[in-house]
Amino acid sequence: MAEDRPTADRFARRLRGALRRDAKRLLTPGPSTVPMLMLGPQVPDDAQVQQVLDLCMRIGEIELSSGESVDEVTATMLRLANAAGLPAVDVDITFTSITMCCHRGNAAQPVTTMRLVRYRTLDLSRLAETEQVVRDIEAGRLDVRAASSRVSEVMRSPHPYPRWIATVGWAGLAASIALLLGGGPVTATAAFVTTAIIDRIGRFLSRLGVAAFFQQALGGFLVTASTILLIAVGLFPAGTRPSFIVAAGITVLLSGLSVVSTVQDALTGYYLTSAARIVEISLLSAGLLTGVVLGLQLGFQFDVTIEVSGDLPSSVGQFGLSMMSGATAAAFYALAGYSPLKSLPIAGAVGGASWAVYGLMTQVIGVGPVPSTGAAALVVGLVAGLLRRGTDTPSMVITLAGVTPLLPGLAAYQGFYQLAVEGVSEGLVTVTVALARGLALAAGVALGIFITRPQRTPEETPSNDSPSSVSSTGSGFMQAPTPTPERPEAADTAPVPAEPK
Repeated sequence: MAEDRPTADRFARRLRGALRRDAKRLLTPGPSTVPMLMLGPQVPDDAQVQQVLDLCMRIGEIELSSGESVDEVTATMLRLANAAGLPAVDVDITFTSITMCCHRGNAAQPVTTMRLVRYRTLDLSRLAETEQVVRDIEAGRLDVRAASSRVSEVMRSPHPYPRWIATVGWAGLAASIALLLGGGPVTATAAFVTTAIIDRIGRFLSRLGVAAFFQQALGGFLVTASTILLIAVGLFPAGTRPSFIVAAGITVLLSGLSVVSTVQDALTGYYLTSAARIVEISLLSAGLLTGVVLGLQLGFQFDVTIEVSGDLPSSVGQFGLSMMSGATAAAFYALAGYSPLKSLPIAGAVGGASWAVYGLMTQVIGVGPVPSTGAAALVVGLVAGLLRRGTDTPSMVITLAGVTPLLPGLAAYQGFYQLAVEGVSEGLVTVTVALARGLALAAGVALGIFITRPQRTPEETPSNDSPSSVSSTGSGFMQAPTPTPERPEAADTAPVPAEPK
């Protein structure tokens, strides 16, 4: 009996220990079956976030005011934000405003900033300097603070050369177009002087704040009325085609319209901005039509008419002269837009090549003007995309200058003349053909750029279900500093009107 009792005690102690362990396990809470909520990406503090957003907004403002498409501006801002440490951002761009939001998960409120684009300017040197800043940030050669200082310097610095040189660029563009169409030295000289006067008047009106519609109307009236005056005083010898002067002036005025960017915005899904650009183009084209028709009506009062020229000369010599004139026209346009001097030969070569393609298709192969314009513009887009990868020349310098010789200035004047003289039905047909050539021009450039554009990383590609999603409509809250003042005289960089292409 004495031996059984210790055995029973040991069994009881083991039983009590087992019961205590089981009770402890039952009372101890286990791991949660619900996963913890993610708090979002780690981002810098508020001051750093605001610095990065402000830098992105200022660079986006420069590109949008220079005429870049919304898709390109959005991609640049997203790349810049990602390189500066903000991977989760939204960019929302309309024709006159840019909104940007940085998401910070559930740990902190998002930071939203908005900037208004109050001016339009054609300053390709500033655009080139800004793109260099973006490349330096992505390569790690600049931090956010140094980049902000560089951008401020770019916006405050004067133009790379005096304003009168830009006037020479616009006048040289008109003279080159007159020679391209088949005009002689007298016609080219008259186009040069007339356009130079219009440019100086347009600069004065821009300083007074005159609306672009009235500037465009006055420009169309002046180029027509001055040609009528030169005909009345007997300046032109027999066989001269004064209508080339008006066609050259119209080409210069059309070069300020943002046709290429409008089509690019529509093709990439930014319909709101594209619609706004269409309204702008329609309004300015209506002003140009009004001015030209008023000038023609004034000539009728004095029995002076500027008849529409017949078939253009198509000899071998004229083809070579036209190709050279197309190259000089593109170079002069780049000069008028304050492009870096090293980019002028490239712009001239692309402009000559684009007109050579157009001339071969229309004069040798016999293809119509609309598909020929589209094919030549496709070449411009392809060259712009390829050169963008290997050089520091902005693609806008190539596209804007390269398509200048292809602008339908003569076809537009023929339509305006028919509207004023022959009736609405005849004029609308010709104006529609000119419009179709403009659309083919923009579509060809957009297709060429799309074919040659580099493959974007996921951070650069807009997506509706990613943190970097982008839309073309919307609004935000003003939290950023006021916009930095633009470069001096930036709004006066083009003849009437001072608008981007």
